[in-house]
Amino acid sequence: MESVRRIRTCPNTHLFRGAMRRSRVSLSPPLKHLRPLSRSASQYICQGQLRAQLGTTPNIKHIVVGRCYTYITLVNPSLSYDCEEIWRQFEEAVVHQSSCNVTVEDYYQMFNVMPQIRPCNMFLFWSKTRTLMHSYAAVFRHFWTLEDTLVGYMFNDLIFCGQDEDSGFDFNSCPEWSACRNHPVYSLWRQASQNFAEMACGNITVLLNGSIVNAFNRKSMFGSVELESLNPQRVDYVNIKVVTNLDGPHIESCSHGSIVDLIQTLQSRGFHWTCTDNDQTLMILQCMQDPKHSSCQTCANSLLHRKSLTSN
Repeated sequence: MESVRRIRTCPNTHLFRGAMRRSRVSLSPPLKHLRPLSRSASQYICQGQLRAQLGTTPNIKHIVVGRCYTYITLVNPSLSYDCEEIWRQFEEAVVHQSSCNVTVEDYYQMFNVMPQIRPCNMFLFWSKTRTLMHSYAAVFRHFWTLEDTLVGYMFNDLIFCGQDEDSGFDFNSCPEWSACRNHPVYSLWRQASQNFAEMACGNITVLLNGSIVNAFNRKSMFGSVELESLNPQRVDYVNIKVVTNLDGPHIESCSHGSIVDLIQTLQSRGFHWTCTDNDQTLMILQCMQDPKHSSCQTCANSLLHRKSLTSN
């Protein structure tokens, strides 16, 4: 994931910008932190030049296999997976390909040996609301995000790529994921996102950032992969929650901006939906980060007033 820097791109570098995701390490204020792009430190990509970033994460095998055993032993002990076999399939997908030639199909065998299902009404999707999303999921512990799957847990924060001239990992440098469509990191997370969305059922929740233009971005991982993979025959309701920074700006809402496009897309595909842009729980979570903010004082007074009415 990131380390804690993010990929930056030149204006003419648009390929899958903003698509990669998910970090548990950021301590940035809610919503002001964009979705991580390649789980790595980065440099600029300009004029089509493929510049290098950090190489494959050192000790990657120990990390991946160790996380797998932690997951099946402590996180979800009801599961049983062959962690060594998962590693072998991952290694086979990455090291025998050039760093810009690993497709989602190359990961099929790896995903086949680590199938995972989850009960309905638990799926949480998000776009550019990472920090707040994790706080929200921590409060409502029934929610399940991509990071809570085995593949998300195992590969979170990691960089990896192979070498053209050798059959091993390149620990010196890997190209930016956005430099090529078939980057090994992007392909893995694209397939993981697709699988996660295809599993979704019942009532699902989508958390979006109303303080930016294009809160619903068709080039994001949610807009380009997850939304397309949702099945209206399995999903009862798509519950959209739009949240803005405490300091604003208030750019988009359920009735304004790209979120209207999202609602129209859902309707055209036969989904039922709800949308709210004043969720009290999300406001309280932000106020826990900045309790002295004026908006938080207003919220607290409102809650006290409501409590006094109910007690009388």
